[in-house]
Amino acid sequence: MKWNKIKWKPIEQYIFKLQKRIYQASKNNRKLEMFRLQKILLSSQAAKLKAVRRVTQDNRGKKTAGVDGIKLISPEKRYELANLLILNGRASPIKKVYIPKSNKKLRPLGIPTIEDRAKQFLVLMVLEPQWEAKFEPNSYGFRPGRSCHDAIEAIFIAINQKPKFFLDADIQGCFNEINHDALLSKLETFPLIEKQIKSWLKAGVLENDVTLPSEKGTPQGSLVSPLLMNIALHGLEDAVINFMKNLKTKGNDGKYIVKRRRASSINIIRYADDFVILHEHPLVIKECKEFVQNFLSTVGLSLNENKTHIGHTLNLFEDKSPGFDFLGFNIRQFKIGKYTIRKTKAALPYRTLIRPSKNKVKKHYKSIKEIIKSVRKSEVLLMKLNPKILGWARYYPTVVSYKTFKWLDNLLFKALLKWQYKKHPTRSRKWLNTVYYHTKENRNWVFGIKSKDNNELISVKQYTDIPIERFVKVKNDSSPYDGNTLYWSSRLNNPPITSTNVAKLLKKQKGRCNICKLPFFPTDIIERDHIVPLSKKGNNKLNNIQLLHGHCHQSKTAIDLK
Repeated sequence: MKWNKIKWKPIEQYIFKLQKRIYQASKNNRKLEMFRLQKILLSSQAAKLKAVRRVTQDNRGKKTAGVDGIKLISPEKRYELANLLILNGRASPIKKVYIPKSNKKLRPLGIPTIEDRAKQFLVLMVLEPQWEAKFEPNSYGFRPGRSCHDAIEAIFIAINQKPKFFLDADIQGCFNEINHDALLSKLETFPLIEKQIKSWLKAGVLENDVTLPSEKGTPQGSLVSPLLMNIALHGLEDAVINFMKNLKTKGNDGKYIVKRRRASSINIIRYADDFVILHEHPLVIKECKEFVQNFLSTVGLSLNENKTHIGHTLNLFEDKSPGFDFLGFNIRQFKIGKYTIRKTKAALPYRTLIRPSKNKVKKHYKSIKEIIKSVRKSEVLLMKLNPKILGWARYYPTVVSYKTFKWLDNLLFKALLKWQYKKHPTRSRKWLNTVYYHTKENRNWVFGIKSKDNNELISVKQYTDIPIERFVKVKNDSSPYDGNTLYWSSRLNNPPITSTNVAKLLKKQKGRCNICKLPFFPTDIIERDHIVPLSKKGNNKLNNIQLLHGHCHQSKTAIDLK
């Protein structure tokens, strides 16, 4: 059978049906049934074919080779790899590469071989439904259908009605420091998968042609590492709540008393290795910090003291700035003046504002200025600026960002004005206005150029073009494996997950791929495709664009080329 002739729709339906049953069995604590279903999925040809397709066609890092040196494989080789795919408890060493971080340091990434990547996705398909049924509701990092905007909205809900003290914490080298024995003991799976995961953890690292042993940590870059990290940190929320219920606090006479507290009085919001603990009592926060440190030590981890601090969301201390930065956002509460006009008499005496972090704004504008300084041609400048502006602005449309966007628009206008004077030092202001500034819709002074082909205006994007829209947080106990496909396909339209045009296309296509007719899963790679290719005189208008899965897009492009 040829790879291009495989019918993927029944394969996807069969896999998802088994994953739903694994999820329900895990949720109802039916372990024997769960293990039986996992073994069926693990040995099925459908799962093996999907695993190979994912690592050779869909993954963004498919062109990165491991120690085997293989980047791309032909369709015939893909079918052979799927037939030979079996968990045998063996693993090849990973190739270590370094990528720059935001603080100018280097982040190590481990690149497995193409066979190990396929095995890891096979294990991921089996383990993820099991653990999605168990993970705590306020864990948002590296989980299907959940994002950092869900974590920010959870913080807003927690502090909107009452100011609270916070513990803003970060785990030191989370991926690189996890204890292998502690992680394996928390897997709750059968020996075959446990043996295979242990072989990946102990496979070693190839660096400078020398294989170094792996004594701790799970390498960043492998498909299964994010899930293993979440498993290692699982239980933190429940442990802190149970600890807080019987926490001793001092009374007015200085003696310790035991005060029963409701579980809802404390909030723990975690995104990967960053988390925030919120409570109205400062002693609870201080005691929780020590407890969290002891909890993390059981899995070989510790808090990063440089990035961990305690404070208050409202301005209670004159010598300390209130609020905190989390995931690129600044969370802070402001007192409302005595004579401020309020909508109701019962209005709160403070206002909760979540805005883009100042550090992120400065860093972004610095990168914009570097692009403007380094480019001389107008076409290249617009081609580099627009994706940068839209990509950054689409991360912040769910919070109080309008003033920040307007301020950045003003700075961008001045930077482009300076660029014009530098490029055309002998030209007059009138000539520059005629060449570079135009009227677009209801807006004047739009920087852009007219294309030579059809005289169409290509303008620089503005931050305020992105509308401010409220984000709807995911339901606490929902999971893509619960079978509610209507709910998860509708969440794909929720900005900033998608842009406005993509949201329109999703609504038009009813959340389904136009080729395979399957609904888009939250973890699917969705790509835009020209129905009539540009090479055949197609256009970029919305009625000529459709949304497809990454692999469906590849097959459609191959047909277009023929």
